[in-house]
Amino acid sequence: MSDTATSDTPPDRLSVNPRSEFFDADLLRRGVGIRFKGAVRTNVDEFCISEGWIRVQAGKTMDRKGNPLTLKLNGPVEAWYEDLGENPPVAKTD
Repeated sequence: MSDTATSDTPPDRLSVNPRSEFFDADLLRRGVGIRFKGAVRTNVDEFCISEGWIRVQAGKTMDRKGNPLTLKLNGPVEAWYEDLGENPPVAKTD
């Protein structure tokens, strides 16, 4: 795979939480679109394409450390960069 194709698809795993090892502010600034089970989702905190899951916040519930409580939902995940226009390359499981 060429460098251009690799840079045009999001990584396998990405998080919006700055404390996560999978956080990358530069990639998030580009805007990442997520489709989960065929529906576009805008409330995703973290995703993993190869393992087929997303994490979403459970309402306003907080854990004992003050962090939002998240739920892990399993299913097919597709991700793309929104700054690439109408038909961007999509990273998804085969």
